[in-house]
Amino acid sequence: MNAFSDFDVNPAPAITVRDARFGRDSRPERWWLNGDPVGTAWFNALSATFPRGETLFVDSVKAFRDGAPPRLAAEIRAFIKQEVNHTREHLAFNRAAEAAGYDMSAIDARVERLLGDVYARPKPAWLAVTIALEHFTAMFAHEFLAHPEHFLGAETEQAALWRWHAVEEIEHKGVAYDTWLHATRGWSRWKRWKVKSLLMLVITKRFVKHRFRDASELLAQDGITGWRAKAALAWYLVGKPGILRRVLPAWCAYFLPGFHPWNRDDRALIGRYDSEYAAAAR
Repeated sequence: MNAFSDFDVNPAPAITVRDARFGRDSRPERWWLNGDPVGTAWFNALSATFPRGETLFVDSVKAFRDGAPPRLAAEIRAFIKQEVNHTREHLAFNRAAEAAGYDMSAIDARVERLLGDVYARPKPAWLAVTIALEHFTAMFAHEFLAHPEHFLGAETEQAALWRWHAVEEIEHKGVAYDTWLHATRGWSRWKRWKVKSLLMLVITKRFVKHRFRDASELLAQDGITGWRAKAALAWYLVGKPGILRRVLPAWCAYFLPGFHPWNRDDRALIGRYDSEYAAAAR
């Protein structure tokens, strides 16, 4: 069985596990993203969700790997290795944020509670949540790599971690979705589309709501509160640099008939990253 048999898409690239480590020998500034408390709060809030979130992603694909075709089975193994490394590095990133003075415990507790609700549901729901969130990470990853100005002025090790994470998210962006196609192969296309689309709407609402709240709470720890804080964060997300505004077309594509993550061929971003990384390592 070809994981792409239902779709006219370019094949996914080979998944390379880049076992890298970041920021172990330096302590970042509190506002590591170009001295910007708003941008720093947004990325810290994202990172706070990754260790538990990526555990869900791994559990979701593992739950349906039995009977997977050889290519997909190999991709699942590589996906798991990449996600385990991402978890390790974001735990280190989060410890650095805590060392800089941020209390991340409320965010972590909220993520644990929300994921507990997911784990209480049938395993196909785990996977439907995973493919929605993996689409978010792939959209963000494309934006970060295609527009390096997102990390202009950022501390070197912190920016390097986000670029490394982004390239691997693009590389494995089809794995959970192909696992979904495998897991739901007995479903009608209508049922598959309905379930994944409804859950994407739910996940989007919760993702934006909770990440905005998380970032706002981190800003409050910097003494930045009230309507000015909310306005600054909203402008960061939909104005300039406007990450949520910029990914809107890719988000809408998720609902199209025949959607597949690799309908958007961004392998060139992977190649560019690997070339730059190899050159820097010489």
